[in-house]
Amino acid sequence: MPAGGAGKRGEREGSGSMRPCRDATRRDNVIQIRAPAGTKAMLTRAANLRGQKLSEFVLDSARKQAEETILDQRIFFLDADAHEQFLDLLDAPNKPSEELRARMTRKPVWKR
Repeated sequence: MPAGGAGKRGEREGSGSMRPCRDATRRDNVIQIRAPAGTKAMLTRAANLRGQKLSEFVLDSARKQAEETILDQRIFFLDADAHEQFLDLLDAPNKPSEELRARMTRKPVWKR
């Protein structure tokens, strides 16, 4: 333990776990990122368009992407009956409509 009785950053002395010792709204954690000049210029431009500082823009964008990623990985639980219904739906999908068939057989725009 470093002099002065301080343990690892973000850990209470003697707690044995990583629990924040400060209010969760404080911004005292640092994230460092190395990026190519072009990427930084693009991020800076986007931040300016939103009226944000670069760090605010990057953190907000990363947080939104993290939330989306986490929500995409949600697990859902079904009781036995709902699970059987779900499996039945997967095993017997609806027949494609005429509109869908037409769209699937039409030549893509990029090949016209």
